[in-house]
Amino acid sequence: MRGHLEERAKGTWRAKVFAGIDSTGRKRYVTRTVHGTKRQAQAVLNELLVEVDQGSANPDDGTFADLAERWMEMAEAELSPTTLSEYRRLLDKRILPKFGRRRVRDIRSGELDAFYAVLLKRGGVGGEPLSAQSVRLVHALIRRLLNQAVRWGWIAFNPAQRATQPRRRVQDLGIPAPVAVWRILFAAADQDPDLALFLRLSVVTGARRGEICALKWTDLDTEASTLTISRSIVDGRNDELIEKGTKTHASRRVSLDPATVEELKVHRERCEEWADACGATLPNSAYLFAQEPDGVAPWRPNRVTLAFGRLVKELGIKGVRLHDLRHFAATQMLAAGVPVKTVSSRLGHANAATTLNVYAHALTESDEQAANVLAALLDPSST
Repeated sequence: MRGHLEERAKGTWRAKVFAGIDSTGRKRYVTRTVHGTKRQAQAVLNELLVEVDQGSANPDDGTFADLAERWMEMAEAELSPTTLSEYRRLLDKRILPKFGRRRVRDIRSGELDAFYAVLLKRGGVGGEPLSAQSVRLVHALIRRLLNQAVRWGWIAFNPAQRATQPRRRVQDLGIPAPVAVWRILFAAADQDPDLALFLRLSVVTGARRGEICALKWTDLDTEASTLTISRSIVDGRNDELIEKGTKTHASRRVSLDPATVEELKVHRERCEEWADACGATLPNSAYLFAQEPDGVAPWRPNRVTLAFGRLVKELGIKGVRLHDLRHFAATQMLAAGVPVKTVSSRLGHANAATTLNVYAHALTESDEQAANVLAALLDPSST
């Protein structure tokens, strides 16, 4: 029997409904206490049965693991594979070992604060401190899950809202020096012309690695010297490659310099020669950087990252990541006086405010240069 009434005392009833099995194999029940007649209690029981069927009722012993499992199933259609993978990693590695078996209704703000403090002290690999940014990500996921618990009626308020997350620290961007970028590009040209072109596009467009992996020949307009960036490739589960929209879900057209256009033309010739040698045809819908001669499957983003890592290691260049080429492009444009709005559009930021927040230090340097230029105009000795 899924639901029944229990008379606790005269005029007091408990409506109890079976709500399934939790992730640990235990039976879950939803109960409500009713003060009144048996008919009133039966009406509450009927409502409770409907709520359980709709998934809006709160099992008294519903655990955080139950909540996480249900939320992940619901969010799978909305979140990107990369985000889902990161959420699963945070849950499995950090959150569920601590709170997985805890009833959601029993979690308190103070416990979360204590948990964050432990992570900051020894939550990293080998008991090393975990960065404040990583702990903030853990907090954000817990808060998001508990917000959903509130919406589902599992709890009345979200204890994570009252918890204290670590302060946001200004991220020290790894921006390589121009000489390091030149060395990387020259070395790549000697070893792998295709990789060299990929890295050149990273520098001259400021595009993300997944966006460059997703480029097709139809996105290139050699006459107008432009490249349209409208999609991205991400590494999914089980070696699956997934094509999705850009981070802001908006396409953008970026201008290319003549030398880069010529490099792309030469790259097209290489691709066609490869296809001919293999008896394949290279259509215009092929990817610029493809795994096979027919251009159907794009490069894996992780493959490019690994190749870049090997290259900089051979050169003895430390602390430079593939993504830092994007930072290099942004800061060089800003330092050269390119308007923030233009830089923002080229990078594919949602708005110029994002560019201002990320690269404020570069703008400060440019502002100091501007101050010196204006001061020189007012100094008679400089004329």
